[in-house]
Formats: sequence, structure tokens, C-alpha cells
Amino acid sequence: QAVTTLNNVAAPENVAAVFYTSGSTGTPKGVVMTHQGLVNYGLAAVSSLELNHTDRFLQLASSSFDVFLEEILPTWLAGGVVVLPHEPNPLTATQLHQVISQQQVTVMELTTAHWHEWVSQLVSFATNPPSSLRLVLVGGETILPEQLHHWQQFGLPLVHVYGLTETTITSTMYQLPPDSQITALGYRLPIGRPLANTFVYVLDEQLQPVPVGVPGEMYIGGVGLSRGYLHRPQLTAERFVSNPWASFSGERLYKTGDIGRYLADGNIEFWGRRDEQVKIRGFRIELAEVEAVLSQHPSVQQTVVIAREDVPGNKRLVAYLVSHPEQTPTITQLRQFLKEKLPEYMIPGAFMFLDTLPLTPNGKVDRRSLPTPQTNGELEVSFVAPRTPIEQMLADIWAEVLVQEQVGINDNFFELGGHSLLATQLISRVRNIFQVELPVRSLFEA
Repeated sequence: QAVTTLNNVAAPENVAAVFYTSGSTGTPKGVVMTHQGLVNYGLAAVSSLELNHTDRFLQLASSSFDVFLEEILPTWLAGGVVVLPHEPNPLTATQLHQVISQQQVTVMELTTAHWHEWVSQLVSFATNPPSSLRLVLVGGETILPEQLHHWQQFGLPLVHVYGLTETTITSTMYQLPPDSQITALGYRLPIGRPLANTFVYVLDEQLQPVPVGVPGEMYIGGVGLSRGYLHRPQLTAERFVSNPWASFSGERLYKTGDIGRYLADGNIEFWGRRDEQVKIRGFRIELAEVEAVLSQHPSVQQTVVIAREDVPGNKRLVAYLVSHPEQTPTITQLRQFLKEKLPEYMIPGAFMFLDTLPLTPNGKVDRRSLPTPQTNGELEVSFVAPRTPIEQMLADIWAEVLVQEQVGINDNFFELGGHSLLATQLISRVRNIFQVELPVRSLFEA
């Protein structure tokens, strides 16, 4: 039979992929990526990270997360190898160390929370990262100065990345100079400069550029812009606005909702969000979406959800609720209700029941006046103390990881504020104390 070559009829502006991200209405938004956006990102990353055929990039992100493309596209374009771990993510610190060493991984990317945990483990055990590593990418949330200080003792380069699905994965990069001295508690690691064919404006409310050093909202343009949101023309028009300084007709800017400022050296410094969107463990979450789902519970009268970081580096969602009289639901019921409608990372780590929500003089919810979650006040099971030495040792590990005063043998890990990353910490400590290798999934199953 004759073999024919298929004609490639895809144009640069054609759809290449659709990735879904959190939506403020309770419905995820499909972001339409183009071929030119993905090709531009891939080539820019190869150049910026100096990837080549000898690199082995560790693949950790879910295939439904745009970071998945960040790991595989540049690696393949450079002729390198994508390393697939046998265990599902998140890996414990021990598992991560083993796969890097065994597979001779040279480059990898971690969410900020996972990186914080890994650095803490390295410091605790007085261990350096495996020698095969030459570069680690980190992004998603604010990096703690203390962890940066520890990292610099390893002498290994760190690249701080910033980007959004709407602008095709990554828009800026900053490589931490190895000789920087990070000691100030309030130090913000810059997110760097725009990648090739990408530009970032810092604008005021009148869409005018602000001076260097002055914070404003970041707007991103260039060939990396996606086509917008799938079947959401109104939302697309709200977030993808006309570029006042367009070099061609129809050129747009993406309104990020992120606050930043240009530094004198040309790097950008990220300051946070101007709306109620947050990032937790690398996942982008619209608080209004969680509130919208939680308010559908028949026993919930009012609710507000915020992100708190009462323990540095451990950001979590906290839900405050006013229930209907004599209809107060249990936390187990609320969690089960949310699990049917939301992914695990969007389920609050703590629930607090209030008689009324605090209000500002103009009648809006006063989020700053919401109380700190109690450590054990929200538990609904009777406390049963550990009965054997092994149960006591396990309870002590739980209490340390979950920052609880005491843990009973009937308490639920997730209702105490546990999540997948804390689960890796717990399993690591169980392994070190009991010399027993347990998979992280064993905690979820039990």
C-alpha cells in the first residue's frame, strides 16, 4: 500500500488545547490555547532555561493542569527526556529524593508549598539535593525568605516563574543569583522579566502606566495570549481588553487581577491579588466559587470563605458559616456535600459556625474581623485518647503535622485541616520513626 504524508493544515492562531481553570460563578472556565502560544512558550523556555538533549525533566503535574505542558513541551523541543515517577504526586520528600537520584533528574518544577516542604526536609536531615539536579523551578505562591536562605546554602540555582493559563503557562522568569543574601523577613523574590514575544504592563485604574517602583495591576500581552474562554464571549471581553498601544489591529491585553511593580533593574515584583482569587498549593481558586457551592447546602444561611496563613507557609481555606436555626450541619456532612461538587483542593480545611457574620459600616462582610479557627473547637467526635504506645506516637505525629494541641484516635485527618501535602509530611515522619514504607494513598483510604 502507498504511504502518504498527511498535510498539516493547522494555522498558528488555531486551537491547540483547552485547559479548565477555576470560575467565579461555580462553573470552571475553559481557556482556549493556540498553537502559536504553545510554540512560543516552548521555544522561550528552552532558551531561558538553557535546556538541551542531556536534560531529564521530572514530570509531576496532573495532565489537566497547564504546568503539565510546562514540563513536557520544552523538554521535547530540546530533545531531552521526560521522567515519569511511579508514585502519584505529591511525592513524599523521601520519594522525591529517590526518584531524582535514581533517574538522574536534572530539572524539575515544584509548587511553592511542595518546595517549602522539601527544603524543610532537606534541612532537617542535613541533606543536600541530589547532585544530578542543575535547576529547580518554583511558582504559584509567595516564597518564604527563610526557605530561600536555606536554599542558597545548597548552591543550586532557583528559577521563580509566574504565569496564568490565559497567557499560556508562564509569562515571566527570574533566576535567583547564587550570591544573593536573603535575610530580610519581608523580602519578596521577584518574578523576573517577560519571556520572548511577551510584554507586561503595570497600569493604574485609567489604564495608564505607573512609574517604576509604584504598584499597579499587571496586564499581559504578546503572542502567548489565549483566544479567551470557551463559549464565554462576555467574560472574554471583560478580561481580554484592547491594547491602548497596539502595534496591529485587534491586539489585546489580559487583565490579570494581580498587583505588581517594576523594580529599577527591570524585574517585576508580585504583590498579590486585587480580588478574591487565591492560589493554594499551586491551585488557582476563586473564593466566590467555593462560597457559591457551600451556600447551596440546605442548612447554610450565610457563608464566607477566606484563605488564612496562621502558620507561615501553610495557607488553607477557612469557611465561616451561619446556619439556619436548629439545622446546624456536621462538618462531615459539609465536607461530603462539597466533595460531590468540588475537587479536594477546593474543600476548606476548617469550618467555623458563627451566630452572625461581622459587617463593615457599609454592610459588607468584614473579612478582617473573622476569628482565627479554633484548634479543636470544630471537631464533632468525642475525644478518645491513644490507648497504646504506638497509638500515642502516631497521635503525637498527627498533632505536630496538623498543629493541634491533642489528637484522638477517632479524629479525621482532613477535618483537622489536613490536605495532600501535609499527608506527605505525616507519611515521611511515620517512615522515619517506625521504619515502615507506606504509600500516601494509605492515609486517604484509611
